[in-house]
Amino acid sequence: MRSPEPYEYPNSRYFAEYLNFEADENLIELLQTQQKQVLHIYQNLAKGQENFAYAAGKWSLKQLIGHLIDTERIFSYRALAISRGELQALPGYDEDAYQSHARYESQDFSDVLAQYQHVRQASISLIQSFSPNQVNQIGNANGHHVSVCAICWMIAGHEKHHLSIINERYLPHFL
Repeated sequence: MRSPEPYEYPNSRYFAEYLNFEADENLIELLQTQQKQVLHIYQNLAKGQENFAYAAGKWSLKQLIGHLIDTERIFSYRALAISRGELQALPGYDEDAYQSHARYESQDFSDVLAQYQHVRQASISLIQSFSPNQVNQIGNANGHHVSVCAICWMIAGHEKHHLSIINERYLPHFL
């Protein structure tokens, strides 16, 4: 899938950060590589490290992967809805409220990792199913006009952002 054009997403720091990729990157390969990176990190944690948070009030690693799951589900739904011609504005979401209701911290860690794998594969399958016309569809999500293409790339951008946080703020505590 091609990279999104600037007219396909709002001019904001949030979108600029999540859509900061090289022009020649392949979205599907990027999503697959990210999945391998995330699973490598999480599957190599020592018992109990999934419950580590680097500071008071920050999410544990287990909660963070839950956030990745929830956000990817939401972004995928937005892409699906807009690709199908949805005319209604799609709502935003409060990530902290979702986190408090998700209760990832009380779920079995292996089940959370399985959810992550299933959600990523479903996203890849959905993205691969889009026609060029569907990729170009523009709708309204979280109060912004945005294309299906931009939303799909935001899945990768959101995960890229959190992989950076994991590597910079969590993993150094385990070395």
